[in-house]
Amino acid sequence: MKKLSIFLLVLLSLLISACAAPAASPTAPVGSGDAATAPQSAASPTGAISNKGLANIVYRDLPDLGGRAIAAVTSNTYLPLNFVNPLTGQAEGWEYEAVEEICRRLNCVVEWGVSSWEAMIPAVAEGQFDIGMDGITIRADRAEQVDFSDPYMTSQQFMLVRADEDRFDTPEAFAADDSLLVGAQTGTTGFYTAIYDILDGDEANPRVIVFDDFGATVQALLAGDIDLVLVDAASGRGYIGANPEQLQIVGDALATEDFGFIFTPGSDLVAPFNAALETIKADGYNEYLNVKWFFLYDPN
Repeated sequence: MKKLSIFLLVLLSLLISACAAPAASPTAPVGSGDAATAPQSAASPTGAISNKGLANIVYRDLPDLGGRAIAAVTSNTYLPLNFVNPLTGQAEGWEYEAVEEICRRLNCVVEWGVSSWEAMIPAVAEGQFDIGMDGITIRADRAEQVDFSDPYMTSQQFMLVRADEDRFDTPEAFAADDSLLVGAQTGTTGFYTAIYDILDGDEANPRVIVFDDFGATVQALLAGDIDLVLVDAASGRGYIGANPEQLQIVGDALATEDFGFIFTPGSDLVAPFNAALETIKADGYNEYLNVKWFFLYDPN
């Protein structure tokens, strides 16, 4: 199966390369020079597409940002969107690779930074970073602090439990047993889903155990300290893959959410990133990333 996954990944890579060939479409790249080498961000993740040899390349109908440096921030705690590979110690994931590819098409260079979830939205709002990403759900209250891109992914909230869990498989059964605990980060979609869609609407409910980052909630679940973590389909598949035969998803979807990149209010990057997002959806690169990180990724 692993050999087959590798074969499929290579095949998909070749297909994406074909989509990006010059004159392939109105959004195909056109070069204005081939002697230079594009600058590399020192913090660029190994999982991202390299810009080497693609200096001064722009896409028809896309803005050319002229090699502009873009300060990006993530948390490295949201497998498989952004995380540190335990085998290599390098940062990688869906969001890393997507933003690197978007910047390649817009002729910009990503300079990566890391922040906690709690500090990320305020930091982007204040202009410490140009763009932030962490599987951030597009919500009206957050849109009062930052500007959102168009959605780059739609996901749903599911119940992640230990593989041997047999006490509940519905939110109603979980809510009925006062001994069961759910882990979440304050202010996240998972937190609000636990409070308002599963429990009694009391944000101080003692059955909700608050953690500093999402990875810690999953570790607490594995250790038996809590009984439930709410995940979107993407991160659920990632954590199940990283912990085979230890975790499972039970029940139906509880909520649907759209993820968006966040920008400093009034940022001139929103329109270019939205335009580039349309191209990676149109030419199949978005689906290539979905297959690579959600279906073929093997953390072992």
